[in-house]
Amino acid sequence: MTTNGVIPNYFPAPDQCSGEPLISMVDIVKTFKNAAGEFTALKGVSACFYPGEFVSVVGKSGSGKSTLVNMITGIDHPTSGTVRVSDTYVHNLSENDMSVWRGKNLGIVFQFFQLLPTLTLLENVMLPMYLSGLYAPAEREGRAMDLLKLVGLESFAEKLPAAVSGGQQQSAAIARAMANDPPILIADEPTGNLDSRTADEVFDLFAALIDQGKSILMVTHDISLAARTMRTLLISDGELINPWVASGLHGLGHSPMLWLTHHLHPRTQPAGEPVRLDTSGAEWMLLVTAGCLEVSAAGETGGASPLAGLGEGNLLTAFDLQAAGLDQVALRAVGPEPLELLVGSGPEFAGGVAARPSLRQYLQERAALALPAWRMEANA
Repeated sequence: MTTNGVIPNYFPAPDQCSGEPLISMVDIVKTFKNAAGEFTALKGVSACFYPGEFVSVVGKSGSGKSTLVNMITGIDHPTSGTVRVSDTYVHNLSENDMSVWRGKNLGIVFQFFQLLPTLTLLENVMLPMYLSGLYAPAEREGRAMDLLKLVGLESFAEKLPAAVSGGQQQSAAIARAMANDPPILIADEPTGNLDSRTADEVFDLFAALIDQGKSILMVTHDISLAARTMRTLLISDGELINPWVASGLHGLGHSPMLWLTHHLHPRTQPAGEPVRLDTSGAEWMLLVTAGCLEVSAAGETGGASPLAGLGEGNLLTAFDLQAAGLDQVALRAVGPEPLELLVGSGPEFAGGVAARPSLRQYLQERAALALPAWRMEANA
């Protein structure tokens, strides 16, 4: 059950998320007002981004993904909540101070390139240096040429944007974003107007910048590109989907994922103890987030041979037991560490699953594929 055959990585690499976050967003709410009334684009979003990360933000049109990154760039201001980049609370800055801070700390790459049409590629790349005054006039042209060389455009330096391809314009826009050597790049749909081959080339440029120590936050609709980043945030209707749900149920629609985000509740079970569920509803679900869950085909664990040991990221549902021909299983936390779960059970949860045919069908189809060996073990 993948999307386009790709399973995105929703979790940061362990060595990438140690220490203090580079960017911290806490309880961000953004409400827009217009003639039709109010529209809340972000609903209490909290997220952290760490130095050296390449993070993608994925969501459907109107989900809030561009609004989320606009909170970081200062293009939009939160209605409530805080955004901290390094030691700066971004929205406490005046407009003038924001412009100076942005010029030193952020490089922004847009979907439509935003190159000035009457300036050459070289002049476009030099422009941020003039505006910020960070480099001496004598240094600017040489630095701009070095950046164009980095993106493979040194031979096009004197060309106007209209004289080069879309991919070359985007590469020039990346060089321009790097003009003041910012630690963070924000890319909003940077490959949205490019063919797949050119999009791959632009992505490779970003990967090279990560190798140089930059941090990149990329908004994209392209799940195949998102899968190549270190971590993916999935946003739906102005809220972040729980990353365990996004990873464990990849291929499910965003709306039922968001419902599960609200209706799966965390539980910690000491090692060696049984896991008890409210099975008064027909459907239930367990998602392992740490430790190991032992599943045995017996009413009690004593004397029964375990059928499965489910580790981090694994899912177990009532449909799995039905597909395996099992009426009852015993569940137990095993291993040296406590078992951590997301749990959905009881009549309210079962009713929610029944009311969402796409979710119910997904779980049934997944169960038919996930546990073919259980039936054989149970009937042996």
